[in-house]
Amino acid sequence: MLDTPLTVGALVRHGAMVHGRTGTVTTLTESGVRAASYAEVARNAARLAHALRDLGVTDDQRVGTFMWNNQEHLEAYLAVPAMGAVLHPLNIRLPADQIEYIANHAEDLVIFVDASLLPVFARVLPQLRTVRHVVVVGGHGDATSSLEVPEGVAVHAYDDLLAGRPDTFDWPDVDERSAAAMCYSSGTTGLPKGVAYSHRSVVLHSMGVALGDALAIGSGDRALPVVPMFHVLAWGIPHACYLVGASLVMPDRFLRPEPLVRLVEQERVTLAAAVPSVWAGVLQYLDAHPESDWSSLRDVIVGGSACPRALMEGFDRHGVRILHAWGMTETSPVGTVAHPPAGVEGEERWRYRLTQGRLVSLVEGRIVKPDGTVAPWDGETVGELEVRGPWVAGSYYHGAAEATGPELAEEPEERFHDGWLRTGDVGYLDPDGFLTLTDRAKDVIKSGGEWISSVELENLIMAHPAVAEASVIGVPDERWGERPLAAVVLRSDTGADGETEAELAVTAAQLRDFLIDKVPRWQLPERWSFVAEVPKTSVGKFDKKLLRQRYADGELKVEVLSPPPRSA
Repeated sequence: MLDTPLTVGALVRHGAMVHGRTGTVTTLTESGVRAASYAEVARNAARLAHALRDLGVTDDQRVGTFMWNNQEHLEAYLAVPAMGAVLHPLNIRLPADQIEYIANHAEDLVIFVDASLLPVFARVLPQLRTVRHVVVVGGHGDATSSLEVPEGVAVHAYDDLLAGRPDTFDWPDVDERSAAAMCYSSGTTGLPKGVAYSHRSVVLHSMGVALGDALAIGSGDRALPVVPMFHVLAWGIPHACYLVGASLVMPDRFLRPEPLVRLVEQERVTLAAAVPSVWAGVLQYLDAHPESDWSSLRDVIVGGSACPRALMEGFDRHGVRILHAWGMTETSPVGTVAHPPAGVEGEERWRYRLTQGRLVSLVEGRIVKPDGTVAPWDGETVGELEVRGPWVAGSYYHGAAEATGPELAEEPEERFHDGWLRTGDVGYLDPDGFLTLTDRAKDVIKSGGEWISSVELENLIMAHPAVAEASVIGVPDERWGERPLAAVVLRSDTGADGETEAELAVTAAQLRDFLIDKVPRWQLPERWSFVAEVPKTSVGKFDKKLLRQRYADGELKVEVLSPPPRSA
C-alpha cells in the first residue's frame, strides 16, 4: 500500500477538488446570510497561508483564534494546520486570567479576533507575552481604534491581509503525528490543560464521526454546529463536513433560540449540535411557536452533559430526534453515540437513547473498579471509565507540569496509565458496548457509605413539567457525611404574544413527592433551592464547583424538608 500521510492538507485538497462546487458554508449576519462555496473557502485558506508565512509563521507555531462560528474561522481551521502550523481556538467565555494563561502557555504567535469581541480581547492583550500579530476579522476600519496595542505587536485587518495573495498553496506533507490543533480543558478543577491533536487523529476522527453509527454525515447534509468552534474543535464537525462535502451553516454570534430556529427553517438544516442547555431554550421557543418548520432536521446532537428524557420527548413532539453522544477534550471528542440497535422498537428504544451511547469504531473502553480490577460488560458493575483509541490523548501539552495547580498536583501521572485515559466518569458498559454514566467521580454524592448519582436525580427532577433546569450537588451533612441539594430553575410560560412570561409554580415538597416512587427513599433530597439560573461553565455544563461554593458562602436560599411520611 502507498504510505500516504493522513494530514489536514490532504483533507483540504480533497474537499476543495471533490466538493468545491457543491459544498458551501453559510454564515448568519445581522442583515441575513452570506455564503461561499468550498472552493472559495479553499482559495481564501491558501491566501491566508501565504499571509501567515509573511507574518513569520514558518513551522509549528501556534496560531490562536478568538472568534465565533463563521466562514473566516473555518478558513483558519483549514489553512493553519494544513500549512504545518498549529491551530489554537481560544475559549471566548473563559475568565480573563484563564485566557491569558492559556495563550501564554500555548505560546500563541498570531491571534485572529472577531471585531465584535475586541472589547473582551483588549482586556487580555497587554498580558500576552508571545503574541506578535493580531488579525481583526469583520467590522469597519475604526474597529481597532479603542485597542491598546502593546509595543512589538502589529494589528491587521483580515480582508487586507488576504488581498492580492495567491489563491493556491502547496500544502506540505507534514508528519501526520505532528500537532495540527490544540484545545484546553475548561479548568473547572484547576488550571486548564492543553491537548494537542495530531494530523492523523484529526483525519481519523473526521472519518469516524461521519460513519453511519456515529453522526452519519454525508455530502447531502447541511450541518449547524451551534457548539462553539473553540469547544473541542466544534466536536470535529467542521473538519468532517469539509472532508465529506456536507455543507456548513454557521450561527456566528446569534445564538438565542429565535435566530437558531429561523436559521434551521431557512437553510433546511439536517443536523445540528449543541449542549443540552441550548436545546432546552430552543424547545421552549418551539413549544410557543408551533408554526416553526423543522421538518428538514434529522438529528440534534447533544453532548457535554447528560440529556434528560424530558428534553428528548419535547423534541420528539416536533418530529426531531435528539441523539445523545459522549466525549471530552481528551477524546477529540466523540467517543460514543446513542443509536439504538437495529430491530429495537417502542419503549425499549429508550433504554438505549438514554445511555451515553455505543462506543464508536476504533474507540475502546473499559470499566475499572475501585480496587483496580477491570469490570465485566454486564450492564451493572460500576467503576471509572477508561478509554483508548487513535484520537484519544496520551498526554497533556508540556506534560501539564505547570497546568495542574495544587488541586491536581498528581493528576498528570495518574490520568494516563497502562496505555489508557482515565476519564473521571463513573458508569458501566453493557454487553453490546453501550455506555451509561452515572456521574463524574468528583460529583458522586457519598452518603452514609453509599453512592447517589447526581445526574440521575437531575434528570428525574427535570422531567417535572414545571422545571426548566436542575443541578444536584453533595453538601456536608453531620450524620451522613454528604446529602444531595437540588438547585432548581422553574419553567416560564410564554404568552401568545411571544413576550409575556409567567413562572410556573411548584413547591419543594411537590418536587420531592414527584421523585418518591422513582428512587430509593434515602436518596431523596432534603435540601432544595430555587434559583434564577444554574451557573454554567464556559462550555455550557452545570458549574457544580461554583454551586458548591455559593452554598458554602451562604448565597443560596435553601429550604430543608422533613422526611416524607412513611405512607408516602
